[in-house]
This record gives sequence, structure tokens and C-alpha cells, in this order.
Amino acid sequence: MTDFTWSRDDDGIATIVWDVADKSMNVLSLEGWDALESCFDAALADAEVRGIVITSAKDSFAGGMDLNVIARMKAEAGDAPAQGLMDGLMRCHGILRKIERAGMDPKTLKGGKPVACVLPGTALGIGFEIPLACHRVFAADNPKAKIGLPEIMVGIFPGMGGTTRLVRKLGAMGASPFLLEGKLSDPKKARAAGLVDGVSDDPMGDARAWILSAKDADLVKPWDQKGYKMPGGTPYHPAGFMTFVGASAMVNGRTQGAFPAAKALLSAVYEGAMVPFDTALRIEARWFAHVLMNPSSEAMIRSLFINKEALEKGANRPEAPDQRVAKLGVLGAGMMGAGIAYVAANAGIEVVLIDREQAAADSGRAYSEGLLDKGISRKKVSEEKKAEVLARIHATTGLDALAGCDLVIEAVFEDADVKAEMTRAVEAVVGPDCIVATNTSTLPITELARASARPGQFIGIHFFSPVDKMMLVEIIKGTETGDRAVAKALDFVRQIRKTPIVVNDARFFYANRCIIPYINEGIRMVAEGVAPALIENAAKQLGFPLGPLQLVDETSIDLGVKIAKATRAAMGDAYPDGAVDEVLFAMADAGRLGRKAKAGFYSYDEAGKRQGFWSKLDARYPVAEAQPDLHEVQNRLMLVQVLEAVRALEDGVLEDIREGDVGAILGWGFAPWSGGPFSWLDIVGAEWAVATCDALAERHGPRFTTPDRLRRMAAEGARFYAATGPKAA
Repeated sequence: MTDFTWSRDDDGIATIVWDVADKSMNVLSLEGWDALESCFDAALADAEVRGIVITSAKDSFAGGMDLNVIARMKAEAGDAPAQGLMDGLMRCHGILRKIERAGMDPKTLKGGKPVACVLPGTALGIGFEIPLACHRVFAADNPKAKIGLPEIMVGIFPGMGGTTRLVRKLGAMGASPFLLEGKLSDPKKARAAGLVDGVSDDPMGDARAWILSAKDADLVKPWDQKGYKMPGGTPYHPAGFMTFVGASAMVNGRTQGAFPAAKALLSAVYEGAMVPFDTALRIEARWFAHVLMNPSSEAMIRSLFINKEALEKGANRPEAPDQRVAKLGVLGAGMMGAGIAYVAANAGIEVVLIDREQAAADSGRAYSEGLLDKGISRKKVSEEKKAEVLARIHATTGLDALAGCDLVIEAVFEDADVKAEMTRAVEAVVGPDCIVATNTSTLPITELARASARPGQFIGIHFFSPVDKMMLVEIIKGTETGDRAVAKALDFVRQIRKTPIVVNDARFFYANRCIIPYINEGIRMVAEGVAPALIENAAKQLGFPLGPLQLVDETSIDLGVKIAKATRAAMGDAYPDGAVDEVLFAMADAGRLGRKAKAGFYSYDEAGKRQGFWSKLDARYPVAEAQPDLHEVQNRLMLVQVLEAVRALEDGVLEDIREGDVGAILGWGFAPWSGGPFSWLDIVGAEWAVATCDALAERHGPRFTTPDRLRRMAAEGARFYAATGPKAA
């Protein structure tokens, strides 16, 4: 069955319908391009056709290009991949340009057929670039629909005319939120922004009425008209000059030069603004091909779309009946417990939120109320929705309320004895099939499961803070955790619309195992006399959202002290971080506990806003006269995490490199441009990584010792992501 079909009615209006079989939302494939062109050519050649409507048979228009296709484009482009990509892109541009000109005479711009696009719902990526090529766009008044160009979020940019058309339609300044930030809008906001031409309950009726009344002049896009001037000015116009200077500063300030797509997008806009429209399309295609040739785009698409989607759909779910949660118990109404209660209730799950004191339980419920009120103030939540969500959260002190729960998540104080006590108390109340989970971030699950009478039904579900914003959930299997418990955790995470990774039990699991060395390496460098600004900026120029010193301030220095003490007690003489503790413990003793105390490696004002580094930091840890090279600092910060990820795979904590890459990006913001630690190793090559680690180990110690697995890969010229599949190593 073809993705596009067309028909003509008695009024002479041809309707091209997009309907991809076996997909809940349309995505455009290479075959789809052919079908779209074939339908449009047939309608254009039909003398009885007065105008054309392009729409969807689904309740949305399209979710974009099939990113699996984009991921294959370079590999399928032949021996000259750049030229092959360019040729393919220009063919797609030709199809959309054909829709835009719709048979009009190239000199007089008359004689064309009006083309309208009707959006029943969401239109993203190519699903909005096709409408931009039409003469008018009519959207259904569907507040849940999202319209926009989110490509920048997965390491590419709108390369099928979306960049050029939107800039010429809105100007560089007006288009920047939609191109550089991937901003999405509901239909009414899209209409106000100038993205669509009409919003109503009957967009098809509006489109038909417009087609039947359209004149030749209505079909000519502004950029095809004589005397067209870009809104806001071009780069050589005084006003436009300031716009482009500001845009360049903004892009480099936000990305620190680490994200190739943002720089390429800005180049396409800047160069394209100074030439005729068709030349600008060619420039856009050239820069888009440039991005696709960069291994960063392949890695980002693979991790942030293909692998992420596979994990969310249960790629590693064990065989078990449907385990969706009907009633959830949450023990502990602090920030984590309250956050878990909120996301569950917001997903339609009944929640029992328990704390020792009723006031604390009520405060936990009030946390949800505060988030919902914020949503109301932003017009994203209705009063009815707020009432529904709050009605699902029952705040109490009585464990008896847990009766009937099929999942209970304990989020109490990070103390093994306290958690053991709660596990026994819960199992005395709940039914025999209930799964009990702990939200611990560091304590081994196997040890905690010893308090359970049913260790096969005990599991770790580690949320990241703040729960309502962080998309990753780390599911940890103890040595006795059964398949049904894993399936329950995965189905629950899917219910609350977050991304799960499943790992085996070990100290710090996966995420903290990698992020703690990153923080520690930054602290080590402070003690060595490396300038704090060099440490922080080196991290940000790698694409990390926070430098290690800011990150430890945000997570709290006293938490770091507590983790260090527990780790030292467990490891004894093998404990490797004494040099870090000297700095960390001294900061804690000085009362500099981080942002929450308005005092840490940074200074803060009364509102908790960072004001710069602590003025006495240099006095405590003098900056050395000779500073290391920027790349030396970056290699230390990057490899200390990457090596830990490889060791986690080697030790069996990770079973799937997809989970390692997706978990790193979503869990602690690991350089998203890289696709994650395993993708990054494929980009730089195992041979380079081993040589660099050997040099770092010689200068800085055994924490940079190359794992055997990576050394073998270097010798064999192997990659983690082989051509045969994402799990092959």
C-alpha cells in the first residue's frame, strides 16, 4: 500500500492523503517521497483539477522524516557519500519546489493551481516543511497538537527547505526560536507566530473555500515576488547585521561550539539570506549534507531517537504479562517521593503517599499542587486537570493504606537500616504479588533485598532529581530479582512517559558510577592548582551542561562527603579518592555545602544565584603558574567517565551499550553531541583512546588504566556499534 493516495471530487479539488500503514503517526520514507511526487504530478496534470489539498488520514499530520532513513542515508549514498547525499537532498528540494510553484509560468508567475495543506493535528519536521511549501496552511483547533521543527534536538537541522522558508517568512530573529531551540507550538500559538494561516474546527472546509476563491497573486510566495525584502533585514542591512551578530553570539554562548548542527544552521541562514531563493535552498542542502557527514549527527540520531525509542518500547523487557501499575504506594514524601507521586498521578495512576507525620505527607501532596499551579499559570494545565491529578494522591501516615497496591516505591532516608525496616513493614501489609522497589541512588540492591521475604519481587527504581523534569529512570536488578519485577518496573516507567535503562547491581549502579569520577576529577584538579575557570569551561566546551564544580555545588557537597565516607568504609585500603576527600571534607567543614547553603565552590546571592567562584578558593588552593593545555583537561574529564562506562560493560553492570549511551545523555547530560560514551569512543577510535589513556595513566595514576576490552578493540580496529546492529560490539 502506497503512503500517499489522491482523488478528485465534483468541485475539481484534488485531495492527496498521507496514510502510512501500520504507523500511529505518518513518517516520510524515501518511497514516500516518490509517492508524494507521483500523486502531485497526476493532480497537476489533470485538467479537471482546480486546486489541491494535502492532508492526513490520521489524527495528526506527520511526526517528521523517518530518522532510521536519515541514519542510513550516508551509508547508502555510494562511494562518494557527500555527493550522493547532496543529489538526494536536491531531488527532495525539487519536489517541494514543484509543490510551491504548482505549475505556474516561471516568468509571469501565473497559471498555477492553488495548493493548501490541512493539519488535523501534530506536524513536526518534514511534516511541517511540506506545509511550508504549500500556498496556505490550515490547522484544526486541536490544543494537544504540536507544530514546529524540532530537528536541532537530535543533532540535525531542518534541511528540506524548512530553514530557508521559515527565515524568509519570519525573518532571522522571528525564526530563531523555532530553528535554534526547536520550539513547538499548539495551533493557535502557531497562527499567532505566523507559522500557519488559519485555525478552526473545520480546516478542510476553510482550505476548500480558499482554493475555490484563490487568484494567481495568492499563489506566489513573498520570496518569489519582485522586490521581496527579508523581514528584519539581511546580513548587509544595518538592522539585519545586528541580528546576525547577536545570533552568532547566542549560538556560541549556548553551545560553546560543541554542537555541529547549530553552527551549520546559522551558516545556512547567513549565507542563504544573501542570495536568491533557489540558491539558498542549495546552500541549505550543502550544510545539511555537511551535518549528516559529521559522525556526531549519526551518533545523536542513533542515541536520542532510534535507541531511546527502542528502550521506551521495551527492547530489553523480559517475557511477562502486562504489568502496568494500577495503584502505587510511595514511602517518604520528601522531594523525591513527592516527585514520584506527581508523575504517577499525572499519568493516571492512583497514589498513596506516606510519611511519618501527616504534615509531611500533606507537604508532599502540596508539591504536586505547586507544579500544577505553575502549569495553570503557563496555560498548560486546566483547573479540571489539576483537580483530577490531586484527587489521585492520598496523603497519609498509615501503612494500611498500601493495601491493594501492586507497586510500592520506598524513597526514605538513604540509610540501609531504615530502608530494611520499611521493607518489612510494607510486605506485612501488601498482597503477595506486590512488587517492592527502592529509590536508592547508591546502596546495593542485593544488600537491601535481604530484608525482603520475597527478594524476587524486590528491585531498584532510581529516579533523578527533579523527578518531573529528568527523563531517565535507572532500573537495578539485584542478584535474586525476578523477571516480573523487571517487567513491572519497565511498564511503570513507560506509563509515566520516561526512558528506562536496566542495569545489574553494583555500587553506584551505572549513572553515579560514571558521574562521581567526573566530579572527583574536577576537584582533584583544583587541589593540583588548575584554574577553576579552566576546569569549568573545558567541560562546557565539551558540551556538558555543568562543569564538575558547579555540579557538586548543585548536588550538595555534604552529600559528596557522605558518599565518600560510605565508599571508603566499603573499600578499605583500596579506596582511591583520598586526594579528593581532602578538598571535599575541608569545604564541608567550612560550611560550604553547595548551592543549598548559598556557599560552595561558587558564591551565591540571597536568591541562590551564582555570583562567581568563592573569593577565597584561590587562597586555599593556589592556582599554579603553569596551567595544563585545554585538551589535557578535557581528556581527563571525558575519559574518566568513559572508562568507567566501559568497565561497567566489562563487569556486566551494563548489558546493552544502547542503555549506556542513552542513560549517559539523559541521566547527567553527557556531551549530547557525542551520542554517549560508547558512541564517542567510536567517533575518536579505540586506538586513539588507548594511547591517550596510557599517557594519562602515566601522568595521573591508575584511574586512567585502559580496560582490557577497549585495548583488544584497539588492536582489532573494532567499534562498539557494528554495522550488523546496535548491540554488536
